[in-house]
Amino acid sequence: MQHPLYQQARFLKSAPSIKQAPPDEGWEVAFAGRSNAGKSSALNTITSQKSLARVSKTPGRTQLINFFELDDQRRLVDLPGYGFARVNEAMRREWERHLSEYIEKRESLAGLIVLMDIRHPLTEVDELMLGWTQGLELPVHVLLTKADKLKRGPAKATVLKVQKYLQEHYPHATAQTFSSLKREGLVQVWAKLDKWLHYERPAKKAD
Repeated sequence: MQHPLYQQARFLKSAPSIKQAPPDEGWEVAFAGRSNAGKSSALNTITSQKSLARVSKTPGRTQLINFFELDDQRRLVDLPGYGFARVNEAMRREWERHLSEYIEKRESLAGLIVLMDIRHPLTEVDELMLGWTQGLELPVHVLLTKADKLKRGPAKATVLKVQKYLQEHYPHATAQTFSSLKREGLVQVWAKLDKWLHYERPAKKAD
């Protein structure tokens, strides 16, 4: 199962700040999350590529804003992980400054995918991100990753609980379960990305 737009994703460039980013035009969707939430694995699964985003054994290695081109008007963006990055405080503050600059000032940013480990959703730092994006009126879609780590019943109970909480406190955000290992939740996240990126799949030709 592949998507015709996302499977053609290719690395465009890495930028330490938006001053070095690609031209601010068209649409892009950014991926953010705690450093151990499985962001790189999710990006690789969504694009049906094995190594588009580097999967590090050391969480927090994504130090730059990484841009992936889908076509001349659409991009996916991998943001530096937050929370457990093993770096000194000065470097962490620098990352956060550039992260906030990107999210607050990037005109082509159409939506944000926030990844949370389904076993530990809605941590304090996740809620800070949700509150911040709500103030910016930036739509958010939460991927509750590593859903394969829970049995189906507990996973469903968790997503329903998270969806209810978001509806009550952060109505600009939606949520779903996702598993990179089992490729579960792909159709849902593709539909969300299609909407934000103003992409319509070509109609299937009749036999």
